[in-house]
Amino acid sequence: MYKNCRAFALVMTVAGSLTFASAALSHGDSHAKPKKARAAEKVTTDFGRTGDPAKVTRTIDVGMDDKMHFTPGDIVVQRGATVRFNVSNHGKLMHEMVIGTMKELKAHAELMRKFPGMEHDEPYMAHVAPGKDESIVWQFTKAGEYHYACLIPGHMEAGMIARITVK
Repeated sequence: MYKNCRAFALVMTVAGSLTFASAALSHGDSHAKPKKARAAEKVTTDFGRTGDPAKVTRTIDVGMDDKMHFTPGDIVVQRGATVRFNVSNHGKLMHEMVIGTMKELKAHAELMRKFPGMEHDEPYMAHVAPGKDESIVWQFTKAGEYHYACLIPGHMEAGMIARITVK
């Protein structure tokens, strides 16, 4: 198919660049902006939107540990509620809480397997170092079943996933 190594190398370089660019674009451009600027942005998704910290109607403490589970597990919230999730990492490994649909979480987990050093700072994610705390303020605008998971490679597969039911 390729008559020489240079042609093959060129095709592989272009293919690799397109794959990386596609993955980077699908992840968003949040890494290009300072953290404070991203925190002020309003994001809308299929499962809600960035919540206003002044309008929090409920606070839920979420613990993560190296046994690969969240405490509490499944959560029920009312449609329209603005929830502050106080996320604490009680383990010795890095963990995260990412809210989304099951389809979105699986797709993002696959991306994380390909690019394990990827960092994120979307308003529906908390990437939490061992012994540290972060928070997510999110407004659930649509009824349905959503999930939250740790998308660090292997963690969701080991059971680090739970359900959010919005009524």
